Amino acid sequence: METISENRAFGGTQGVYTHASAETGTEMQFSLFMPDHEPGATLPVLWYLSGLTCTHANVTEKGEFRSACAEHGIAFVAPDTSPRGDDVPDDEGYDFGQGAGFYVDATEKPWAKHFRMRSYIEEELPALITAKFPMLDMARQSITGHSMGGHGALTIALRNPGRFRSVSAFAPIVSPLNCPWGEKALAGYLGPDRAAWRPYDACALIEDGARVPEILVDQGEADQFLEEQLKPELLEQACAGGGIALTLNRQPGYDHSYYFISTFMADHIGWHAKRLA
Repeated sequence: METISENRAFGGTQGVYTHASAETGTEMQFSLFMPDHEPGATLPVLWYLSGLTCTHANVTEKGEFRSACAEHGIAFVAPDTSPRGDDVPDDEGYDFGQGAGFYVDATEKPWAKHFRMRSYIEEELPALITAKFPMLDMARQSITGHSMGGHGALTIALRNPGRFRSVSAFAPIVSPLNCPWGEKALAGYLGPDRAAWRPYDACALIEDGARVPEILVDQGEADQFLEEQLKPELLEQACAGGGIALTLNRQPGYDHSYYFISTFMADHIGWHAKRLA
């Protein structure tokens, strides 16, 4: 692992790092904010998964999370959204290919070789971070994300019961089986068999028996993708049927941008902090 940059911020260190990934077969970057702490102390970890077209840099530069993370003593990890590089296949659309990994392990050519973001996020990157940053307490993890990353956070938490103390999302894609973004991505990465898509759909996972105790979601009511792509009412129905406590905050006037995310970021971090204590 190599250090790209480290900067002091809010009584902590904001780092950006790169490493060779065995899962994706590429160099991968991630950012990590580490609050100052006493020698020998350990810190809980909040994972943040980004949305379509984003890298680690979007939330790192615009997410306004560092003050709240420093206050609560929480490390904040932001991975990239897909493998990248000249040898990595891509698509001319913004919603598929590089920048749009959808946190799946692809099975279709030519994507299967590099697009293994599920295994990268669930297995490889946590192991790397545990080895390189022993002050991080992987027994105290939570996860959140935005849009495609909200889809990633919800599905990863549901597929790994007990790993995360809490899960939240900002304007998540709650059911890729039922929206154009998801149908394009899952068909392209996984093939036409919709049964193979269900492990990557939060509502389908809940219908199939996956459970977490509770979920926090913030959704802007002026979000341009609300009706066609996001459909939070489907998550409401699934959680009601599955007995999952869902807090869905519909925020008037807010759109899909980082103006929205940064406004409610501290609320989410504080909510996770209570469950990470």
